[in-house]
Amino acid sequence: MLPPGPKLPALMQTARFMAAAPSAFEAYHRRYGPIFTVRYAGFPPEVYVTTAELAEQVYRTDQDGGQAGAARRDFLQHLVGAHSVLTLDGEPWWRHRKTLNPPLRARQVAGYHDDIAAIAAEKIATWPLGRPFALRDRMQEITLEIIIRLVFGISDAGRVGRLRALLPALIATGGSMQVAMLPNRMRGPAARVPITPYARFLKLRTAVDTILFDEIRRRRGTTGGTDVLGRLLGTGLDDQEIRDELITLLIAGHETTATGLAWAFERMLRMPEVLERLPDDEPYLDAVVKEVLRVRPVVYEAPRLLGSPLRLGGYEIPAGWYAGPYIPLVHRDPAAFDEPERFRPERFLAGHQNRGWMPFGGGRRFCVGAQLALLEMRVIIREVLGRLELAAPDQAPEARRLANVTLAPARLTRVIARARTPARTE
Repeated sequence: MLPPGPKLPALMQTARFMAAAPSAFEAYHRRYGPIFTVRYAGFPPEVYVTTAELAEQVYRTDQDGGQAGAARRDFLQHLVGAHSVLTLDGEPWWRHRKTLNPPLRARQVAGYHDDIAAIAAEKIATWPLGRPFALRDRMQEITLEIIIRLVFGISDAGRVGRLRALLPALIATGGSMQVAMLPNRMRGPAARVPITPYARFLKLRTAVDTILFDEIRRRRGTTGGTDVLGRLLGTGLDDQEIRDELITLLIAGHETTATGLAWAFERMLRMPEVLERLPDDEPYLDAVVKEVLRVRPVVYEAPRLLGSPLRLGGYEIPAGWYAGPYIPLVHRDPAAFDEPERFRPERFLAGHQNRGWMPFGGGRRFCVGAQLALLEMRVIIREVLGRLELAAPDQAPEARRLANVTLAPARLTRVIARARTPARTE
């Protein structure tokens, strides 16, 4: 027996997903329970689960037949390439993962602390004062600069300026639903029509690749480098493999981290009791970041393509289907989180890692850049709160909307900033 799901044609289900994914999944959960099937035009059916226990069962397929890379290939390979930890499976994935792990461990990324703080301070100094603006856009400027300088290791002013313009356009076009949901068989014809989003994306990708391949070739044979590119040179990865992993870190760590930061301020500005303890209480700041990512996860799913049938929640899921957690609902599973609707950072203060907490996915495919993202969020929040007083012009919570591959605040976290008055000294 297959899990229940909406009876609408796949094309209409796809349209509903693109128009209002969060409300659609809430409705499916209310009607069908903790496991349901959604069908997208041009793709295999996908079974979503909404409890931590069922999610763990899906993640266990990483050991014997679940293919996270194959599940993402149709949606991401045009962006990140064929040699990315996001799109690889099996031994090639493991080889790349072992190569990426060392430069992205917590101990290594801790060395970026001061650089991240300096980049944040530089950008914060340009923010408008006294009038509303979209904080998520400003956070994207910070996280993009971190990628360019600390991951790509590019310092030439001309190249930095070009990438500042090209990379956001590449992500926006390549991650748009018109491109990401385009079946592979349609990409060839779409590429031949210059006015299509996919043709525009290919032009942007070529421009970015020209810069990255030139940078990789230029730095081949040099020694050292604390940026991620410098640490990948000499690991045995060829130029194409390094390019694909650099773009992977861009896709996984730019828009997603910026959106997490936007949600952090959207939540905190409506909770003065939380702000009162920040930014100097470091353990509490870490707990706040983790609780933000629980109540407002940025990435909504982490699917697997099933290589063999899976018994799940009393149903038999066929091989060739997708299965994965719908993360926002897993994070509200009362069996995993006490009082799941409450924003309560204290639940993370003891350092206990809850099995239901999965903003970076789970299983063997846990996001390799998680430690860098968590460090960025802590450092940037501290820099903002130390320099500015922020207020929300509207105290009503911002709704969630699908923005490329993320669930973002509907109004992009509208804030008003004022310079922080220095504390008086006697």
